[in-house]
Amino acid sequence: AAEPGPDSARIDLNTATAAQLQELPGVGEVLAQNILALRQKLGGFTAVSQLLEADGLGSTVYDKIKNLVCVGEN
Repeated sequence: AAEPGPDSARIDLNTATAAQLQELPGVGEVLAQNILALRQKLGGFTAVSQLLEADGLGSTVYDKIKNLVCVGEN
């Protein structure tokens, strides 16, 4: 079987549900809701780095998840 591509397992920040976000390391129920609230406020993410604007998401968690998420086709 072929190995999945590097993007196949990434979670799209603009379509992810709270449950999908909670699968990420360091992301619990409250942080997932904060990410969804930020997505609504921004009208959608345009860059993964915007996650740093979410309440409660610090650089430690960001470093763990930045390669596990994407924005659209990026």
